[in-house]
Amino acid sequence: MSWSATQYSKFERERNRPVQDLLAQVVHGAVTKAADIGCGPGNSTELLRARFPGAVITGMDSSEDMIAAARKRLPDIQFELADIGTWQGASGPFDVILANAVLQWVPDHAALLPALLAKLAPGGSLAVQQPDNLDEPAHRLMRQVAEAGPWAAKLAGASREARHGPDWYYRILTGVGATVDVWRTIFHHPLPGGPGAVVEWFKGSALRPYLNRLDESERGDFLARYEALIAEAYPALPDGTVLLPFPRLFFVATRPADGPG
Repeated sequence: MSWSATQYSKFERERNRPVQDLLAQVVHGAVTKAADIGCGPGNSTELLRARFPGAVITGMDSSEDMIAAARKRLPDIQFELADIGTWQGASGPFDVILANAVLQWVPDHAALLPALLAKLAPGGSLAVQQPDNLDEPAHRLMRQVAEAGPWAAKLAGASREARHGPDWYYRILTGVGATVDVWRTIFHHPLPGGPGAVVEWFKGSALRPYLNRLDESERGDFLARYEALIAEAYPALPDGTVLLPFPRLFFVATRPADGPG
């Protein structure tokens, strides 16, 4: 799946809100090494460095475009092109591993999360934030357009897989010995520009798997149908602003200080 750092960064201030909230809950004495996995264009890496200015930080992402943007933004930080599912974390163990709005794209969390915890130093924390919005109109409508259009066969299986609830993550993580803080927040992002701004937001994230499978003409038709439905689901306020509700799930899993979980 191809990603666009430019498109993703259009709403950087709004996308930074969740990672700022997440990092504020990471409590650790002396952070000497930290990693940002699925770092995107480097906005989350920059916030990670600001939170732990004394740490040696590395970043990784599976998108060449995102890594190029991150390296340009933060030339003094080492970024690598890698896949989270097979990432070795050779420069670890880490005091903090940050996974901001990325694990929703990675399968088999039951195996993935213990593997990430194993890359932490004793007392280290895995800090995760992921969208929890598959039941929101924006997602339901993109699935509807995908299934009802002439591209239905092309787009079969393009939607993001459903993820688990807070209790599932709590059980998995405490089951391997971690201490877990889990919470859910609904952000309400004011987006100037009417319903088209909602479409622009998701063109940088959830719409990518659909649009990547379509040709240029099909993309235009898909987006036109989608925006018409979005305009009904997210009516603009009198000043033209659309308030986009966005639920997100957070957890910080901390490895025991006296050894592996």
